[in-house]
Amino acid sequence: MNDLNNARWRKSSRSSGNGGDCVEVAGNLPGVVGVRDSKDPTGPVLAFAPAAWRAFVTQINKS
Repeated sequence: MNDLNNARWRKSSRSSGNGGDCVEVAGNLPGVVGVRDSKDPTGPVLAFAPAAWRAFVTQINKS
């Protein structure tokens, strides 16, 4: 997996604004999109290929 030390995390626009259910996404790294729980920034990270992430976002935007 790519090194995520240089990841620039941003809160997902789909996260709730009340401090819960917060997802952060890092899309600035070549070949990988990182996803993590903003309440646990040192916890596990899901890593997606950019094409897989685009497909996921496309599907959730349809709902």
